[in-house]
Amino acid sequence: MSAVPVLSARKLQRKFGAVVAASDIDIDVAQGERLCLIGSNGAGKTTFVNMVTGYLKPTSGTILLAGEDITQRSPREVTRRGVARSFQIPQLCLHMTVLENMLTALHCSRAHAHFLRPARDAESIARCEQLLRDFALAAHTERPVRELPGGVRKLLDIAMALTGHPRLLLLDEPTSGVSADEKFTTMDTVVRAIESHQDRSPVTVVFVEHDMDIVRRYASRVAAFYSGRVIADGPPLQVLDDPDVQRYVTGSTLAEGATA
Repeated sequence: MSAVPVLSARKLQRKFGAVVAASDIDIDVAQGERLCLIGSNGAGKTTFVNMVTGYLKPTSGTILLAGEDITQRSPREVTRRGVARSFQIPQLCLHMTVLENMLTALHCSRAHAHFLRPARDAESIARCEQLLRDFALAAHTERPVRELPGGVRKLLDIAMALTGHPRLLLLDEPTSGVSADEKFTTMDTVVRAIESHQDRSPVTVVFVEHDMDIVRRYASRVAAFYSGRVIADGPPLQVLDDPDVQRYVTGSTLAEGATA
């Protein structure tokens, strides 16, 4: 594990007029961690992710990526330094095939990328096809994305985020829109795919999740957000047993397996 955190946020604040969306957020994420962010809607989780990825600038505070200050970097500059994300609603080109979406994502991750159509060179195709196999998507390679069910689109969106060998991967509700009987299968696939690349390109994961079953099973650490602040940070069971987390995030009588 690296001595320098992959991600370090210090005293992050974000205000929208009189509304404080993030307040004094201090988070370090070590290499190889799977940090889950929990909290009700509006608690500050997505604001934090948007600041880390450059889509939103903090009102004050600092964001370091492996020791480099990226606080004022644009989303493209942040991406090219090794940060990737997937979205709650998959961001896909529906008229293009699965492979074409992958090649486009790979092209955009490269420092020399411009708005020309990505090349279909052998090395790029091999990289994308390997990721599709890792995500159990190989059978869909030449299918237009508009034909794919929601769960498959979700996996494709995450696979696209990995095309550029990121060191930090942010996932916004990776099981959102996935049926209850497929959520564990989906997460198992994602985790296996990420772990299969750890020897070649270590990936640290920060993900937002509302399903406490997923949190318990897949997070190595949990940070609970409430009203723009982190109110608990630590091992999953410790955080989920915290009185403030039960009161403000999960609900004190939250049943086992329920969502928050």
